[in-house]
Amino acid sequence: MAGTAPPTPPVAAALPEVGRRERKKLATRAAVRDAALRLAVRHGVENITVEQIATEADIALRTFFNHYSSKEEAVVAAAAAGAEALVVEFRARPAAESVLQALREAVLVVMDRHDAAGRDHLRALRLMRESPSLMPQQMAVLTAQEQALARAVADRVGPPAVEGGPTSIYPQLCAAAALAALRVVLDRWLGHATDPDDAPPLAVLRREVDEALAHLATGLDTVAGT
Repeated sequence: MAGTAPPTPPVAAALPEVGRRERKKLATRAAVRDAALRLAVRHGVENITVEQIATEADIALRTFFNHYSSKEEAVVAAAAAGAEALVVEFRARPAAESVLQALREAVLVVMDRHDAAGRDHLRALRLMRESPSLMPQQMAVLTAQEQALARAVADRVGPPAVEGGPTSIYPQLCAAAALAALRVVLDRWLGHATDPDDAPPLAVLRREVDEALAHLATGLDTVAGT
């Protein structure tokens, strides 16, 4: 009949089911991450087991290993989510902002979150700061973040427009230097905390970020005594 829509292909009927499975998978992964973080904050990373995390998340032990390879990876997952959020915010900044200005604004947005994800990110950062056993997982998170940020910087600046402009090394070098500066800044900022359950003042973070990025913008090379 004219005007009648064609029948929906069979494959389309399966899409909602795939979506539900994926949502369930993500929900389980988040539940495991949350359970690991709660237990690590309460008892210390070294004093908890994968079995305890599985029990806390109300899942089977096999299910835990479907999502994470170790308790350490589960504990730092909230920090990994925060690292990904930083790159997303950086990509969303207006094109008129410079790379370092866009990064500054992205950092402040991510660290000023007061929702559950923001609180968990902060808890994970504190745990990584205090727990040497988390260093390998922390380095994995930082490496992934550096690679993602380098791609975002490359997309932002585009190919060199003039001789002496950004070259192929620029995005990678910029991402590595900026994230190293931010690690120093966040460590100093967390050191200002007076209550382990509260974030230090954002004004302190803003001041530290501005100083660190200003040094990057003007160059680190200097002469002793100047």
